[in-house]
Amino acid sequence: MTTEYDVVVVGAGILGLATAYHIKRENPDKEVLVVEKRSAAGQGNTAKSAAMFRCFFYSNINLLLTSSTVDFYQHLQEELNVDLKIRWTGYLWLFSREKYEKIRPVLAEMSKMGLEYKIYETEELENTIGIKTCFEGDEEAKLMGLEEAHVGIFIPKAGSLDVDALVNFYASKFVEMGGKIRFSTEVKSLIVEPEHPLGIPGEPYFWQNPVVRGVHTNNGSIRAKTTVLAAGAWIPTLLDQLGIECYIKPKKRQIFCVKASTEQLRKLLYAKDFGPEGCIPFTILPKPSVYFKPAIEEEAFWISYGDEFPRAFLLEEEPQPEENFYEYGIYQVLVKYFPQFMGQKPYSAFAGLYAINTLDGQPLIFKENGLIVVGGASGSGIMKADAIGRIAAALYREEEYAELFGGKKFRVSDLGLKKRRITPEKFII
Repeated sequence: MTTEYDVVVVGAGILGLATAYHIKRENPDKEVLVVEKRSAAGQGNTAKSAAMFRCFFYSNINLLLTSSTVDFYQHLQEELNVDLKIRWTGYLWLFSREKYEKIRPVLAEMSKMGLEYKIYETEELENTIGIKTCFEGDEEAKLMGLEEAHVGIFIPKAGSLDVDALVNFYASKFVEMGGKIRFSTEVKSLIVEPEHPLGIPGEPYFWQNPVVRGVHTNNGSIRAKTTVLAAGAWIPTLLDQLGIECYIKPKKRQIFCVKASTEQLRKLLYAKDFGPEGCIPFTILPKPSVYFKPAIEEEAFWISYGDEFPRAFLLEEEPQPEENFYEYGIYQVLVKYFPQFMGQKPYSAFAGLYAINTLDGQPLIFKENGLIVVGGASGSGIMKADAIGRIAAALYREEEYAELFGGKKFRVSDLGLKKRRITPEKFII
């Protein structure tokens, strides 16, 4: 069994697999190993994703990463017959009058960039999806601070895909190229050695240029010329041991699944006035921005809310959904806008961790002391994975630019730490 590799990638989630795939694709002669503590690929927080994507952003970074990635997924499905179960459901973003007036200049700029959207006025929203847009006289809604739905922005180039199918593509193609994956292999720490060992007890010392040379795992040590850390929310647990700051922190996100068990809910689910899928889009309510996904293969809705304060940054090995978060939180908001959900309880629920980049919410791809770090996607890992993998592969090859799918170039250092260049996003949930 090989105990030393050219590259070892820690984490078989979507970012680790996309990175390993592109490193191996561009460097077929290199020995590349992925290690994963779980018994199968993509079973950590990747499996807990709602698997939504949109190609509608103000930030040029966001737009380039997502558009190239989604175009690659579309290429796989339509030209290479890889069934990712892509559904072009679109996004429907609901705004109060005040918020819409603030966002109008941003939408105008995005329109000039060639991005498509359609505006739904109040009456259209009421007729197409049966939403309650006005809370006049509703003291409860007033106490809750709910904002009325004045306008909806529909984004057609958006939708969902099947996470397992995407994971299987990257994992299987990586293995077909000669890459290796070891499951049930948990990394405990990183191997640190002097670049030029002298055999001195206790080395490396600070004057010896310490570098990462692999990983210590529950199944022994694995040496590598280059180590890639793509373990999502668990990245800081390994970097903290070495005093490397990565600005990545874990935050729980929960999804509650509700069946379209009544005629009113089925009518909502199969709202036909939006796109080719014949269903309601991924819908984001005004403040507070509860959102739901149409899961038409289950005849259900996946419902969530991304709470910030006072949600703790907390690393949980197996995060669990909180019943009260739905019953006294999400549900109370949802039924005000959509009375169709009155009395409905989840038939299942799950929770995962976002690897939040506390700097600016954009992915981090940087190299330090022989270690490459890939993470901090802040909940957009699925929709940016392919671009992130290509950029990480370019960093491995020490190239200034990565070539994304479609031929566009991306400056690798823009997602690093030392020369980071990020355009703030203005169109966010």
